[in-house]
Amino acid sequence: MMDDELNEIRKRRLAEIQRQQAQGQQTDIQAAYQQEQARAEMEAQKQAILRQILTPEARERLTTLKMSRPALGEQLEIQLISLAQSGRLPSQIDDEQLKTLLMRMQPKKRKTSITRV
Repeated sequence: MMDDELNEIRKRRLAEIQRQQAQGQQTDIQAAYQQEQARAEMEAQKQAILRQILTPEARERLTTLKMSRPALGEQLEIQLISLAQSGRLPSQIDDEQLKTLLMRMQPKKRKTSITRV
């Protein structure tokens, strides 16, 4: 009789733990889904702004840059969007202007020379 009660308590406890885990997984899934939705929405807004401020050639260069150097591409996107939102862009940025901006963003490379004595 004691064993039956003990088994019944174990079964109830196991069912309760499983129910709690299932609820926890559902909330994790929902939170992940909401985060993904927010990220996708932000990315769509960012792309819409970039479409407005960049010419097709400049957008193509930015896309190529993001594939080869993602961190620099993201940094450039953020800078362009902040310039556009602050109203400091008089017109669309073309490919040449984007190249100039990239040159300014990259640190100066030091030339090293080895002299033998």
